[in-house]
Amino acid sequence: MKAHYFIGLALLPLSALALEPGPSSPQQAETENWLALQVNGRAASATPQRTTPAEREQALQRWLDSNKYPIPEFFESESGGSSQGGKSQ
Repeated sequence: MKAHYFIGLALLPLSALALEPGPSSPQQAETENWLALQVNGRAASATPQRTTPAEREQALQRWLDSNKYPIPEFFESESGGSSQGGKSQ
C-alpha cells in the first residue's frame, strides 16, 4: 500500500511537465508582449532621459523625508474608500 504512495509522489513532478507553455488568456499574452518590449528595448526612446543634479537632490530628500513618519500598526478602514470586492468594472 505504501509503495503506491511513493510511486504517486515520484510521478507528481511529471504532471507539471504536461502543462502547455504560453499564455492562458489574451490578457496574459498582451502583458507578456509588453514585458518583452521592456526587456529587449525594441520600443525604447532614442533620446535618453536625464535628470539634473537638483532633481536628483530633490528626489533623495523626498525619500529621506518619508522616513520621518512611523509606519502605523494598522490602518483605519473608515478613512478609506469603498471596494468592489475584487470585481472589475
